[in-house]
Amino acid sequence: MQAEQVKQIIETQLEGCVVTTAGEGCDFQVVVVGDLFEGLRPVKRQQLVYACLNEYIADGTIHALTIKTYTPEQWKATQN
Repeated sequence: MQAEQVKQIIETQLEGCVVTTAGEGCDFQVVVVGDLFEGLRPVKRQQLVYACLNEYIADGTIHALTIKTYTPEQWKATQN
């Protein structure tokens, strides 16, 4: 699987989110920015992203996944 495929899967299922991916093979790093994370605890945010990729994790296509999630405001704060 390629990083671009991971990005497309997440963007399709979490509409309105901006997704950045890196990695290759079965090891990926994902940054997801979206309004839907507003008011959610970090664990719930990660669960939303994992849910998009569960079938690929279960079949071993994705072995390692690092997830960072932000609201747009949080993302802006990290860019300063």
